[in-house]
Amino acid sequence: MSKESKLEIGFFEKYLTIWVVLCMVIGVLIGTYLPAIPNFLGKFEYANVSIPIAILIWVMIYPMMLKVDFKSVRNVGKNPKGLYITWVTNWLIKPFTMYFIASFFFYVVFKGFISPELAKDYLAGAVLLGAAPCTAMVFVWSHLCKGNPAYTVVQVATNDLIILFAFTPIVGFLLGVSGVSIPWATLFLSVILFVVIPLGAGIITRITIIKNKGEEYFNQSFIPKFNQITMIGLLLTLVIIFSFQGNVIIVNPLHILFIAVPLIIQTFFIFFLAYLAGKFLRLPHDIAAPAGMIGASNFFELAVAVAISLFGAKSPVALATIVGVLVEVPVMLTLVKIANRTKTWFS
Repeated sequence: MSKESKLEIGFFEKYLTIWVVLCMVIGVLIGTYLPAIPNFLGKFEYANVSIPIAILIWVMIYPMMLKVDFKSVRNVGKNPKGLYITWVTNWLIKPFTMYFIASFFFYVVFKGFISPELAKDYLAGAVLLGAAPCTAMVFVWSHLCKGNPAYTVVQVATNDLIILFAFTPIVGFLLGVSGVSIPWATLFLSVILFVVIPLGAGIITRITIIKNKGEEYFNQSFIPKFNQITMIGLLLTLVIIFSFQGNVIIVNPLHILFIAVPLIIQTFFIFFLAYLAGKFLRLPHDIAAPAGMIGASNFFELAVAVAISLFGAKSPVALATIVGVLVEVPVMLTLVKIANRTKTWFS
């Protein structure tokens, strides 16, 4: 898996915010001037899930699951302090601080601009983001801050295992606290559809390809074939979602900013919490930096998928998760620069 350390941030990933803005504009224009298109796509639904979007979400998530090497879980004991920071930050702190920070802004700071019903929906979207720590993109962030690649693999593998068991109850609890009616069957189904199945497919594919062609072929030839597929699936999904959300954005353009503010504050807070914990525990920089990155970043593909499954592509909840995509890359690149400039903090 050391081959992953050769990753550079790709063209699509580097300018993801620009592509998201373009998709937002295109989607809003389609929804406003060509409403027949979203109306037609809206007919293809099952259990409140848009079938076209569900297909695109699979296109997004499956390539990410291919990168997870679960054999690395055997190495968990080699850097236990760094993993403890990751697990505690991601699962015992991050979802709850996201809930409180987002609640403060949506219900207090922006109270005069956002109705209580919208505030509840935006909070639900923030909760979905906060309960889904980053997976595949953390390989890129770790590489850019010269993180330990073997440790990063263990981080991702263990977090994917924890997602299987912790995501549903945490989301269910926080949505229940915020007054959102929880369709438990749909929530469980979402995790099965967008985590368990693509993760299982990724594991089977990985084992099969490596067995027949070898690990070098898998990392150097097979994985790169999917590099742009995830981003293309994501961008097409955004166009469809924004076509459904066009009227909301035109009427309330400032709401994008209102949603972004607590998400950005939460991202910086979680990064420094994990990063400084690494310094306090005397971890080397190449362990502390990726520990901060995986907590700060989000598995926004999963958050978008679950938001659509639970509330529909036209819901404000889905819009809130999309704003997470909008701010992800510029904020994470800023944190990478901070991590690189503060290496001298670590022995």
